[in-house]
Amino acid sequence: MSKVGIASYGLTKFSKDDSKIESVLLQSTKKLFDSNPNLNRNDIDAVLVSTNNNSKYLSAVLSEMSGIEPKIAHSVESLCNSGTNAIVSAYSYISAGLADVVLVCGAERYDSPGQILEWDNSRGEFKHPIFWASIFTKAYKREFSITDEELAIVPVKNHKQSKNNPNALSEKTYSLDEVINSKKLTDDLRLHDCSRPCTGGASILLASEDTCKKYTDTPIWISGIGQKTTSAGFTKNITFSSMESSRIAATSAFQMSKRSINDIDVAEVHDAFSVCEPMALESLGFTDKGKGMNMIKELHTTDNFKINPRGGLIGAGHPLGATGIAQTIEITQQLQSSADKRQVNNAKIGLVHNMSAASTSSTVLVLER
Repeated sequence: MSKVGIASYGLTKFSKDDSKIESVLLQSTKKLFDSNPNLNRNDIDAVLVSTNNNSKYLSAVLSEMSGIEPKIAHSVESLCNSGTNAIVSAYSYISAGLADVVLVCGAERYDSPGQILEWDNSRGEFKHPIFWASIFTKAYKREFSITDEELAIVPVKNHKQSKNNPNALSEKTYSLDEVINSKKLTDDLRLHDCSRPCTGGASILLASEDTCKKYTDTPIWISGIGQKTTSAGFTKNITFSSMESSRIAATSAFQMSKRSINDIDVAEVHDAFSVCEPMALESLGFTDKGKGMNMIKELHTTDNFKINPRGGLIGAGHPLGATGIAQTIEITQQLQSSADKRQVNNAKIGLVHNMSAASTSSTVLVLER
């Protein structure tokens, strides 16, 4: 099977701007075209839009605004992992021979409609993500004797790293005390434990092997894909202290890429809340169960940017439809050695972990230079 590669990308700065979603989509698409003068609008066979604001025929609107007349155009909505799901759809079109070049563009506004899952009445009044995050945090702390002070290292580390990301929402760093003393939302969750919805866009161009080389001298190849949806409601999770869908998706991605977790030089993991980062590291296999915080402390004290170099969702911001694409762009830049002050030394193989809700659905990508 012919390889599928990443040929180009464009990112907007994540912000609290009140821009229309159409404008945000167009802005990141324009940046993609501006960065690649070899790319012609007629080259694009398919346009996929990743967003939770999916009632506006946005793929056709973006195509027309950009001067593209694609064979295939549609939106992909899957809450927080819409972006990587759209990338997998693009990969599939190319692998199937239905398209040669696919533009994937994700965007969200700060007031995204994807913040609450109305369907899941089993949550009672607890429909907002902070409540599942609070349950996860309580369960994880209890099972592994983790303190609030230890979990606070996650936002401290990720805000420190986002300072080197010019597109990040956060431009501040925080001390442990500032995280611990930030506004208390529930018994186990404080304001700085949370990623924040924001306005932002991210675009990425996928192409078949031969075509990819027309647009870039440093293509990045998607060598592994894993996806798993275990449920929609988090009350069906086997446990609240690990991420089953993430574990299964990672196993599939490693199997396809013929790689293992030990081969990964740099990774973007879905830290929607502080507790998500150690849980993800454990479920993906970076470390043993209950030992995620040990790894995070080590990375933080040694200024090692291996995990979430752009600041994660907590530091960079979380515009739902753009997040998975922005994570993939970060790993692409790392493997192209173009991540500036965030650069991880000699990164050759990277991983993207993007999930929805309480890890009820996960997507894992393995990328290689």
